Amino acid sequence: MSTSDVTKQGMRGARPGREALTGSKRVRRRRGDRHAMVPEAEFRSYYGKPVLNQVPWAATDIAGYLFLGGLAGASSVLAAGAELTGRPDLARAMKVGALGAISGSVVALVHDLGRPARFVNMLRVCKPSSPMSMGSWLLAGYGPLAGAAAATSVTGLFPRLGTAATLGAGLVGPAVASYTAPLICDTAVPSWHEGYRQMPFVFVGSGAAAAGGLGMLAAPVGQAGPARRAAVLGAGLELAATELMERRMGMVAEPYRTGRAGALMRAAKTLTAAGAVGGALLGGRSRLASALSGAALIAGSACTRFGVFHAGVQSAADPKYTVVPQRERVRESGLISDQPKVPKAREASEPAAG
Repeated sequence: MSTSDVTKQGMRGARPGREALTGSKRVRRRRGDRHAMVPEAEFRSYYGKPVLNQVPWAATDIAGYLFLGGLAGASSVLAAGAELTGRPDLARAMKVGALGAISGSVVALVHDLGRPARFVNMLRVCKPSSPMSMGSWLLAGYGPLAGAAAATSVTGLFPRLGTAATLGAGLVGPAVASYTAPLICDTAVPSWHEGYRQMPFVFVGSGAAAAGGLGMLAAPVGQAGPARRAAVLGAGLELAATELMERRMGMVAEPYRTGRAGALMRAAKTLTAAGAVGGALLGGRSRLASALSGAALIAGSACTRFGVFHAGVQSAADPKYTVVPQRERVRESGLISDQPKVPKAREASEPAAG
């Protein structure tokens, strides 16, 4: 095209109605309509690719790792309390449960990594600003303590060493139960990242409810009083923190209410509430009721972790959960405005017309 092709009536040889329109919807521009705008863009992809890389992890590996780590850490806290208050059956059950849970958690993590050497390589660096680095060191320090506590409790050997290991595991346990929350929130996955304020409370409450449920399931009713109280407090914290998190997240909380994640989260709330109420009302009277309530609490905690995992997967797959909140934050900052821009030529002509 050269400048000689441009005339007062437009482009010489142009064919009206054949111009390409920007956006997914075709809009007919009316003559003289200065406010005609390009329709709102639909963010379905970025040049044919997803806005975010999809979550590549298997649910059994990562959600299982989250659940078992929380169960192990909270179980060690209960084991230390039972050891100090003279409840040997409850303490032994919690120590064995903590060892089994942390072993399963490490196996899930190694399975996700591909081979054990990769977990060992993660210990080559100690980076306080990295939840993954800190988590690796927590597992490396907590695992032997949990193993020594369980082994000495079952065999009866080295009781002083067993008590020291039990108390050590109890001190590290809260960090093991909660570090996975900042680990997943420190990602670009919308439904994980936006919940960073309440997610640690959700995970701590879920871990306490699961550990309390394990104590109610495995220990005699007469010694399971601390487990019942831990289960009720943990269930209340988990349910309250989950509700607050979903309300504050806005539209990014939608994956927690829809699809597979929504079904899991609803099951988690039902099981956790039923287990807590049953344990509080009947757990101290009936061995069967205590066991059933404990099983419900453990299942509810597992559903919570799997629900959180699948909510993150769903949010990463839909670009609107990434783009719309970003645009809202930019709009709130004042960098862009909802009002359409007025052409400069019109601004100059309006005073003259008045």
